[in-house]
Amino acid sequence: MTTYKAPLDDIRFVVRHMANYDQIFDKIGNDDLSWDMVEAVTEEAAKLAEQVLAPLNETGDQQGSKLIDGKVVTPDGWQAAYDAVAQGGWVGLGSSTAYGGQGFPEVVAGSVAEMFQSANLAFSLWPLLNQGAGDAILRHASDALKERYLPKLISGEWTGTMNLTEPQAGSDLAAVRTKAVPNGDHYLISGSKIFISYGDHELSDNIVHLVLARTPDAPDGVKGISLFIVPKYLVNADGRLGARNDLRAISLEHKLGIHASPTCVMSYGDEDGAVGYLIGEENRGLEYMFVMMNRARFEVGLQGVSLAERAYQKALSYAKERVQGVPFNGQPGDTIIKHPDVRRLLMHMKSQTQAMRALTYWGGAQLDLAHYEENETRRQSVQADAEFLTPIIKAWCTERGVEMTSLGLQVHGGLGFIEETGAAQYYRDARIITIYEGTTAIQANDFVFRKTLRDEGATARRLLAQWKEDVIGYQDGRLQDGKAKVLKSLDHCDAALDLMLKRAKSGPANVAATAVAYLDVWGYAIGGYLMLKAASIAMAQQEQSDANTDFFKGKIACADFYITHILPQAEACLSIVLDGTDAVWGLSDDQF
Repeated sequence: MTTYKAPLDDIRFVVRHMANYDQIFDKIGNDDLSWDMVEAVTEEAAKLAEQVLAPLNETGDQQGSKLIDGKVVTPDGWQAAYDAVAQGGWVGLGSSTAYGGQGFPEVVAGSVAEMFQSANLAFSLWPLLNQGAGDAILRHASDALKERYLPKLISGEWTGTMNLTEPQAGSDLAAVRTKAVPNGDHYLISGSKIFISYGDHELSDNIVHLVLARTPDAPDGVKGISLFIVPKYLVNADGRLGARNDLRAISLEHKLGIHASPTCVMSYGDEDGAVGYLIGEENRGLEYMFVMMNRARFEVGLQGVSLAERAYQKALSYAKERVQGVPFNGQPGDTIIKHPDVRRLLMHMKSQTQAMRALTYWGGAQLDLAHYEENETRRQSVQADAEFLTPIIKAWCTERGVEMTSLGLQVHGGLGFIEETGAAQYYRDARIITIYEGTTAIQANDFVFRKTLRDEGATARRLLAQWKEDVIGYQDGRLQDGKAKVLKSLDHCDAALDLMLKRAKSGPANVAATAVAYLDVWGYAIGGYLMLKAASIAMAQQEQSDANTDFFKGKIACADFYITHILPQAEACLSIVLDGTDAVWGLSDDQF
């Protein structure tokens, strides 16, 4: 079993230099959130991830969560780890100070989430859900509901969930049938939900479910959905817990991966109806839930980074220990890291993971800048940037995360396919992340229809112009070849954008046929832009200080590998966008 070591050097490099933490700190205006404090927080988070969460990852996968006599039982060690995270204040790291949070910006909270998720993804789903539920309540619930639920969610004393999916509906939320009948100051909820992560457990005193449901006179479709707080235990006026609500987990899903995370089938209102409290106004539930979903999409993209990092560390450890064959130009007894293709695989994993980390943290920084920006025009512009990047972060980083965990198996060879080596778990755990919180196709459709076509490409054009200006401005002669290749990839984004704007006139089906390839053009190109930027910063840092020389050399080498080995895929994806639409419709339904 390979231990996890938090990549603090790269995390801090990206937070401070790529995400420009100093700029965010200046806008926050809170000396308690200085860079020294960020270093201290990430140091402590790394210890918790390495020493508490990571040792439970393999045993949690083997034991899984179980439903016994109507109660969900989590794996050994889960309760102690839960208490360590909650009592350490980690759940509210990025939450509002008004309700007990610590108020750190998203890019810092995200860096901690990466470490926790790398250490133990199945465990780390519940803090993500707490944060998302808290955001939705903070932005849209009444003051009374905020006072009642937010402090406990932010402290981690209670956990949160989001209940969207139903057996007959899947991703089509227009088909939601769960009912909400008015009854005095509350509603009575009845119906069933599936795929509810941490839908039930005994880790916390209470579970706060956010549930989509329809009121009796609601219009059909997504315009008739409302959002409700439905607690496991009712909360009395004095804040104490009262009676058990009319809800229960009726089964646990048997999953490919994340076995330790209890994924529940939830039933509401089997007897008199589960008591629920309306968030905001009736029939605006989907709008409110998207606050939680967008946060979750960012966090799930980060899970792609987390699992890629863990798989890389596992593969690297194995490659440095395994002796097999005699490498070209090697000696008997050399380990397989001397083999050229093993080095290629490891370089691919390391470079791709760094590009994904830069993209997710940079996206988090845009959310921070939008949150703290006082000028409304600039705030709207940065918010548009963050929204533009979100589907790329979710889709591109999760797909690449699955790919990197697969490459990790390849480094292990046949032993990677054997569960006892531990590499297979990361692949199994990663497979869900391209699906939940909106599949890759859903993200791609969002990216092309809402983030590109809705403003006729205005945000896309503005960002491309900014990135090209940045690249042209890099003066170090060592970057010239990389500059040309990155500029070419950004031109590929321009070409894909032009084509999608024209293709929109032929109907949405033709646009959607190559939407994933369109998103990937942007993902690979932005990765190239950010890796070139990282190399430029590393070169400048190298000249200023002799410290961390190996790290800076590594950043430059990884940028070179990304630009030469990975970035060309942007052109391949562009080719699909250009010529791939008709091929999608090449068979009739009966010919499949």
